[in-house]
Amino acid sequence: MSGFGSSDTIVEIGPGRGALTLPLSRIVSSITAVEKDIRLADFLHEKIVSAGISNVTLLCQDILTFDFDALPLPSSGRIQVMGNLPYNISSPVLEKLMNNRRHLGKAVLMFQQEVARRLTASPATRDYGALTLLVQYHARATCLLKVSRKAFFPVPKVDSMVVELDFQRPYPAQGVNQDDFRKTVKGAFRHRRKTLLNSLKGHLPDWAPDVLLRGIASCGIDPNRRAETLSMDEFLMLASKLAIDKPRRD
Repeated sequence: MSGFGSSDTIVEIGPGRGALTLPLSRIVSSITAVEKDIRLADFLHEKIVSAGISNVTLLCQDILTFDFDALPLPSSGRIQVMGNLPYNISSPVLEKLMNNRRHLGKAVLMFQQEVARRLTASPATRDYGALTLLVQYHARATCLLKVSRKAFFPVPKVDSMVVELDFQRPYPAQGVNQDDFRKTVKGAFRHRRKTLLNSLKGHLPDWAPDVLLRGIASCGIDPNRRAETLSMDEFLMLASKLAIDKPRRD
């Protein structure tokens, strides 16, 4: 199931009624199931007890406040994550996972199809944006399975997609300060239809326009390009350059 094995320690996000939890418990070493809805948590607790399952720990808690540091690490040193994410918290959950990536092996998650396309997008496409770059810098993103909306009841308005995020396979070029990279990427896409220079000017007011222009040009990037046309390598190079030119405060 999703490539998990007998030595894996799993954190399941939003187990609901246990459709994945129970069969997965027979395969892996242990599961920490994090369910925010107390009614669903109570229901799942009864199912776990009735099935005599001893390797599932159920927590009635918001995954956004969950402490990955508190979990004992398996012999592999990495925790695996799975879950069917509520669409309204997809971005904050991704942020949570990226911030805890040192603990994680891979995450197999179901997203709204639109979000999945953004996670796996290529440059110069409609779905390519800040989220694409921030996730792909930290993990290799792969679409595994499309799930029709008709597979759910009640039927939602959109289809879903299962995506694997492999945190042990980040983008090969590393070393850029995460905050500098984030600031550059967010600034570049802040006004998607503007040129790279104009979008960064609005987001990085501490940098003088001529400093921004020289920094972009020194990377061999046309300042009149739009952010969606830049590759990961170009963003990494630009973030490093702008970090060097960062205004110093006395």
